[in-house]
Amino acid sequence: MIQYFGQLLKFKLSITVVFSAMIGYLLGFDQFNLQHFSYLIFGGFLVTGSANAFNQVLEKEKDKLMARTLIRPLPQGNLTVIQAGIFAFIIGTVGLFLLNKINPQGTFYGVMSKSSFFGLISILLYVLSYTPLKRVSTISIFVGAIPGAIPFLLGYVAATDNFDLAAGILFAIQFFWQFPHFIAISWVQHEDYTKAGFKMLFGGEKNKYPAMISIFTSFFMTGVSILPFFIDISGLGLSSYSFILVLLLGLWFTLKSVRLYQNIDDVSARELMLSSFAYLPIMQIVFVIDRFLF
Repeated sequence: MIQYFGQLLKFKLSITVVFSAMIGYLLGFDQFNLQHFSYLIFGGFLVTGSANAFNQVLEKEKDKLMARTLIRPLPQGNLTVIQAGIFAFIIGTVGLFLLNKINPQGTFYGVMSKSSFFGLISILLYVLSYTPLKRVSTISIFVGAIPGAIPFLLGYVAATDNFDLAAGILFAIQFFWQFPHFIAISWVQHEDYTKAGFKMLFGGEKNKYPAMISIFTSFFMTGVSILPFFIDISGLGLSSYSFILVLLLGLWFTLKSVRLYQNIDDVSARELMLSSFAYLPIMQIVFVIDRFLF
């Protein structure tokens, strides 16, 4: 039974999300607070796991139609919707409680800390907006990019207790990254998504249109990521060495979108997908190394 609850968390995805939050914290702190850092890790993991679990509750019937998701606990009947829903609620509440213990004196409108506020927003947008919109329109990708980009921002806010330009830059980088990432996944999984009635591929067909969007958003992502080199942004900067590395990474990633536009095939889409998994953590690590070495 325990392993089925664990599967609701989508462990690998949740760890990836928490990694972005950790990087955001490392970029923002003046005095490292191990207790707050621990709250961020465990609270962020539980909040992400809660959103993933609620997603599976709402999409139980849809998951039965896709080969990739048919093996999940709910379609297989290993857990009931009530069990999964209660589990999602409990871990989400505990996660928000932990995030609320980060800089509790800096409450948002006197109700909750900024960290727990952004954590709550990410759950609500993912579960109540992104999940149902997948069946309606590709606007879901835009909506889903918001909670998908919050972890990088949340980590920085947890460290600084401040939502400023630097936090906005980190959010924007991961926001624009979501589009080529989503486009590549929806391209590769297009047949499965279509069976389930999900409208995840821009234009609804594998053609140059979604590839063009991927190029533009990759370009904007790259431009935003090198802004700290050109603009004096308090709390966020780039040395000449890191500027070159971040620029080259962005151009490499953008070229993967260009290749998809040129070839219009599943091989190029899969390359873009794999590149998206590599680009984000490497870019984030470059930012962290730059902060402590240069």
